[in-house]
Formats: sequence, structure tokens, C-alpha cells
Amino acid sequence: MPVGLIALALGGFGIGLTEFVIMGLLPQVAADFRVTEATAGWLISGYALAVVVGALGLTAAVTRFERKPVLAVLMVLFIAGNLVSALAPDYSMMMAGRIIAALSHGAFFGIGAVVAASMVAPTKKAGAIAIMFTGLTAANVLGVPFGTMLGQAAGWRSTFWAITVIGVLALAGILALVPKTGSGDAAGSLRGELRAFRSGQVWLSILVTILGYGGMFGAFTYIAFTLTEVTGFSATTVPWLLILFGVGLFIGNTVGGKAADKNVDRTLLVVLAVLVVVLVVFALTAGNQPVTIASMVLLGGFGFATVPGLQMRVMKYASSAPTLASGANIGAFNVGNALGAWMGGVTITAGLGYTSPIWAGAGITLLGLAVMAFAAAAAKKNDADLPAAGGSTVPAAAAAESSTDLPATEAAAVVR
Repeated sequence: MPVGLIALALGGFGIGLTEFVIMGLLPQVAADFRVTEATAGWLISGYALAVVVGALGLTAAVTRFERKPVLAVLMVLFIAGNLVSALAPDYSMMMAGRIIAALSHGAFFGIGAVVAASMVAPTKKAGAIAIMFTGLTAANVLGVPFGTMLGQAAGWRSTFWAITVIGVLALAGILALVPKTGSGDAAGSLRGELRAFRSGQVWLSILVTILGYGGMFGAFTYIAFTLTEVTGFSATTVPWLLILFGVGLFIGNTVGGKAADKNVDRTLLVVLAVLVVVLVVFALTAGNQPVTIASMVLLGGFGFATVPGLQMRVMKYASSAPTLASGANIGAFNVGNALGAWMGGVTITAGLGYTSPIWAGAGITLLGLAVMAFAAAAAKKNDADLPAAGGSTVPAAAAAESSTDLPATEAAAVVR
């Protein structure tokens, strides 16, 4: 395993911790700044919106530059945002710090995924992306509970100081361990990057990301209410159950990355189909504590098993200029978060109960599965129709296999 992947994973850990740890610290932050809990909640929503802006705008602005220095600058931006949060004298400065840190989120994961894939052989690209995203899953398993405990014991600012230190370590790792990749050539220009969006498969992949991830997140957003009001767990048990969910994320990310390296489309179809089943079973058995515990692990596992494959699929169909498309897909994950959370909130407001967000998540994921099935069928037909050098058609499997051995510009012609 290239050591540069460890530096990228550490950066992902810090970014994931910044995104999620605030949820456990909101009561303290609200009390300190003397704002309502709803107002404090905008520190989460504002972060998510800024991620989307950064994933598109910031990534587009830096496509011409060499990727390693860009990653370093993004980590500096991340450090600055968390430093502002740690020192914030009032709510508005805290929001500013959150937005500054969030702007680096989408661009870091989008560009980092391209860099991670470039470090390994073509048959191991999804696995390399999964290693980078391991930092994000580790943030959920270990970082969030321990970051929350640190904030409760030493004040919420101490957590953001700790995240700032993590950012400094990640920056040092990127500078020392990540190899130089890609510079500002024609393929890396903004016009070249925008050309990737001419591919219908890129748009279909982004839509699957929104729906597939949105379904999982829709169920997860209100999971604390489900666990306490439906399943009957105490509020003090919820953090430990969330750790189990995080364990599922970690396993799903690792296994999903390895499976996607063998066959991206088949992996996504199977994982999304099983995720629908998991959500339906969870909704039907939410009153049963042992089954709910198993459902939590499976929800995290199959929910996050889609991530390496979804990111790899976008990069595959935008292979001649993958940076902006990769960043856009990171933004799509956050759009999915917002969609799932909104749909879950609508069902609760309509009086459908605290299992209704899980049903909504199942419906959204089922729609994502349908889009994925259409995209896979269209890609298979297109590959089957490709003419070989001698004029005959190339079977889909052969076309896919041959494309991994081609330079980026030639591979783009095969996958499109």
C-alpha cells in the first residue's frame, strides 16, 4: 500500500470529524453562544451547503494546477477554518469557521480520490479510494464519540483544537508522502474537465449517488428518535449504537472497495438491492432491540459499501478529465444527505411516526437502484456495440478489461 494513502486517509479523518462531531456538541455550543438549538443546527446545514459549493466551485478553480500542492492548500484552508471555530467569540464567527473548513471538504475528497487512484494499478483503484475514505469512516467509529467526550470534559473548543492538530499532521503527511501527480495540461484545464459532463453515464452515476446515499442518510438522520421512541433504548445507549453503525461503515467501505475493483456496476446493483431489503426489514422490526442492533450494523455496512464504487464509476466515465466530476460527485453525496434528511423530516411532520424516515429511505434507495440498473444496461449495450480494430464488436467484459490498460484519453473513448 502506498504510504501516501495514509496521509490522505488522515486528512479524511480530520474532515469527517469536523463534519460530524458538531452533532454531539450542539447543546454546549448553543448554550455558549446563547442561541436556540435550531439556530445552532445551521452550523450543520451551513457546512453541508458549503461542501457542495466547494466541491464544484473550488475544484473548478484549481483544475489547472498540480494536484499535490492543491491538496496541501486545501488542508491549510481546513486548518484555518477549525482554528477560527476554536477561537470564535460569537456565533457568526463560528459559522464562518465552519464554512471555511467545509469549502475544503468536497475539493479534498474529489481531488484526493483522483490522486489515490493514480498511486496504484488500474485493478486496485477503487480499493485505493476506499483506503482514503477509511479516514472518514474512522471519524465516525472513533473520532465522533471520543471528540464528543473530549468536548464534554474540557469544553467544546478543545475538540476543535484537537481537529486543528490533526489537520497539521495531515498537511505534513501530504507534503512528505504524497507523490507529484498531474499538472495543468490540456486535460486538466477547466474546459477539458467540463467536457466530461457530456457523458450521460457521468450524470447517471451522480444521480445514483444522490439517491443511493440519500436513502441511507434519510434513515440515519432521525435514528436517535427511532432508537429511543420506537425501539425503547435509553438516550445514553444511543452513542454506543452509533459506534456499531460506524463499524458497519468501516467494513462496508473496505469490502465495497475490493468488490468494485472486480466489477463496479455489479457491485453497486447488489449492494443497493440489499440496502433496500435492510431498510425494509429495519422499518418492520424497529421495535425489536436485537434485530435493530443488527440492522444498524448492516445499514452502515451496505450504505457505505456504495461509496468507493460510486466515486470510481464517475471517474471511469470521466477518465480523460476526472477531477471536476469527482468533486461534483462528492457534492452529490451531500445533496443526497440533504434530500434524505428533508424527506425523513416531511414524513415525521406528516405524523407517520419515527419509522417513517426509514421507509422514505427505502423508497429513495429503490429509485436509486432503478437508475443504476438503467445505467448498467446502457453501459453494457454500449460496450457490446463497440467495434474492435478489425471491425467486429468487442464483448462488454473485454472492452472493460482493455480500457484499464489504456492511457486516460484512449480509455475515455472506450468507456463512453
